[in-house]
Amino acid sequence: MKNQIKIKDFSKESMKPLVKLEIKDLMKLVLLDDEPPLKEPPQFWTEKYNFSLDGHAAIGIPVPQNDQEKEDLVKKFLNGLEKELTSEGNWTFLQQVLLSLDYCAKCGACEEACPIYIASGKKNIYSPLFRSELFRRLYRKHFTTAGRLFGKVIYGDIDETWQLITRLIELSYRCNICRRCAQACPIGIDNGLIAHEIRKIASQEMGIAAKELHEKGTVIQLNVGSSTGLNPEGFKRIVKMMEEDIQEKAGLKIKIPVDVKGADILLIHNAGEYISWIENPEAYAIIFEKAGLSWTLSSEPVGYDSVNYGVWYDDVQLARIALRHVEIAHKLGVKKIVVGECGHATKALVVTAERLLTKDNYIPRESVLPLLSEVVEKFEFDPERNRFPVTLHDPCNIVRLSGIVEPQRKVLKKVAPLFREMEPHGVCNYCCGGGSGFAIMHSYNFDQWKNKVAARMKVNQILEAFKDEINPGTYKYVCAPCSNCKGEIRDFITHYKLWEKFRINYGGLAELVVNAMPEINSYINTNEFK
Repeated sequence: MKNQIKIKDFSKESMKPLVKLEIKDLMKLVLLDDEPPLKEPPQFWTEKYNFSLDGHAAIGIPVPQNDQEKEDLVKKFLNGLEKELTSEGNWTFLQQVLLSLDYCAKCGACEEACPIYIASGKKNIYSPLFRSELFRRLYRKHFTTAGRLFGKVIYGDIDETWQLITRLIELSYRCNICRRCAQACPIGIDNGLIAHEIRKIASQEMGIAAKELHEKGTVIQLNVGSSTGLNPEGFKRIVKMMEEDIQEKAGLKIKIPVDVKGADILLIHNAGEYISWIENPEAYAIIFEKAGLSWTLSSEPVGYDSVNYGVWYDDVQLARIALRHVEIAHKLGVKKIVVGECGHATKALVVTAERLLTKDNYIPRESVLPLLSEVVEKFEFDPERNRFPVTLHDPCNIVRLSGIVEPQRKVLKKVAPLFREMEPHGVCNYCCGGGSGFAIMHSYNFDQWKNKVAARMKVNQILEAFKDEINPGTYKYVCAPCSNCKGEIRDFITHYKLWEKFRINYGGLAELVVNAMPEINSYINTNEFK
């Protein structure tokens, strides 16, 4: 069959790409016929880094220079895999990992649920089953009784060379960890989790991780205060600017609370909002003020940035950031932490951090969306101010992985008269293409793969949602209540020229709420693409 790669091919010495992407093989985009060709990576990249998976690189793993480096690379990965199978080495997901390694029936249900596999033209290396099976065979060959006794006979088609290990690590960054595969599996096997665990082994045991997640992500956040590089003094200046901006744009004089002890709520936004979409935290300041809530922001390092990129690649980094958030909340004496419109931050702090907290440091944590849904019930709106087509993108980490489905819809039905659902939607919705860190990853030629493959299902969904008003004269709004999703949507709107061709824009949920308040100046500029 075309594009089929065998397990043993992953061990080949060839540095040529195992799979070559072709535009003609990708899933057709509705209403879009013109696509630029895929560009080959420059030679100086391919000489230094391993591009042999598919001609693209998300992390850029250096090619080993001698036999010792090759041997060490394999040894470190297998050592990490061994630790992964112990409660000390895998205190977060050990039971789920063991079940997913031991019980896959290879039925293929996960493949048809995977947006990347479908969008790629069903190239089998992007199948969740294929990636996980590589990992399973390494596990069975080295760490099961049958493998130790008869490994060469049973698993002779897998040869743990440095090529296989580096390709497998790079392949774990071709999964957006949206968990549609786990949702579709009849016995609950989580192949998305296996991709996460491969990344974790690479990070913790080998020092290999995407720069944007580690060096430019969690490391900067812990050292400076934010993954964006924003320090506390810079944050305080931005808050002052927000107050001035709210007065100018909305005609309201609001004092935004910072470091207020004893408030009910510590609100933590993704710091990307302060840099790129400041209208969102401004909108929440307006809403919380109007609702009379007792709340505060924090200017402590890490306390003003809900980002936790550790959730995608390294549980130790996740724990360091989550515990810092909790420590700041206790220091302020708040009753609970509320996470702003950010999917992965909600998953990290509200869901995964539940495994970290004890009775001594426990504090309630929740997404802002249910709170927003409750608050707006008390407001009067003029929905006609949002009389333009609106569709809702469901962030994977908020909806499928945290179970928050209806609050955002309640809000939209109140403030957006031309709201329509994507198909499928809710827990079945597709990832924006930016999940698992893709939204912030721009190294080498990874943007090309991301826009052409990872984002393709979402682009199709958006075009389908607006197909009845697709003409460029009608302003259209993709509501994405997640910072990372907004970043990815901005990228593919730019790549596919959806603003120029169809006047499709994007933004958060709180902005629509404020725009529908009759007493406030118009808040959404329908002539501007951000």
